[in-house]
Amino acid sequence: MASIWEYANPRKFLETSDRVLPWLAALAGVALVVGLVWGFFFTPDDYRQGSTVKIIYLHVPSALIAINGWLMMLVASLIWLIRRHHVSALAARAAAPIGATMTVIALLTGAIWGQPMWGTWWAWDPRLTSFLILFLFYLGYIALWAAVEDDDTAADLTSILCLVGSVFAVLSRYAVNFWNQGLHQGASLSMDKADNVANVFYLPLLVCMAAFVLLFLALVLLRTQTEIRARRMRALLARERMS
Repeated sequence: MASIWEYANPRKFLETSDRVLPWLAALAGVALVVGLVWGFFFTPDDYRQGSTVKIIYLHVPSALIAINGWLMMLVASLIWLIRRHHVSALAARAAAPIGATMTVIALLTGAIWGQPMWGTWWAWDPRLTSFLILFLFYLGYIALWAAVEDDDTAADLTSILCLVGSVFAVLSRYAVNFWNQGLHQGASLSMDKADNVANVFYLPLLVCMAAFVLLFLALVLLRTQTEIRARRMRALLARERMS
């Protein structure tokens, strides 16, 4: 465990992420191209949903990142509150715009799929509603960071907000199980093979999900590097003003 906390040192984090980031970005790019091309061009139409079924190659991975991105922010926020490691707070800040973007993609692709399937672009379904609230929490988190000048105070306040928003991250994931009357279908992937999509859709979907995870990690590392350097710049400017 001692070796893990070494990366709380900004210099150690920057050195390591500089080595890892190119490989991670390359893997994400390759997996994204393979998964989307495979899914959109080499899978058949569904006998019920037709070609609209292929929206899952964007919808499911983006929803996965939207939810788990917030949970990653929760872990980073708890580390900040307990250990006061600045890298963890900055990593949470870096992940927020990415998670918000993924939430928008999930909402838009869900609407595109829902219009021909449900006959409406939007319904106040439990999962859809909790997802919309999660997006608002993302916006609130980003706005709170921007509104508070002192970085440590901003990290404290946003960490508390992240704890509250985690309730909706969980609801977004399990709303179908909590409220059976919702329009939203059950999970496309399950521990029970009988509940999974057919293998012809399942395998490219796994590739797309892996691609989105790799892309998320690469973007978080890149943005965290930017946040660390921006924090250093602000500190240098503050010293110059004081001298």
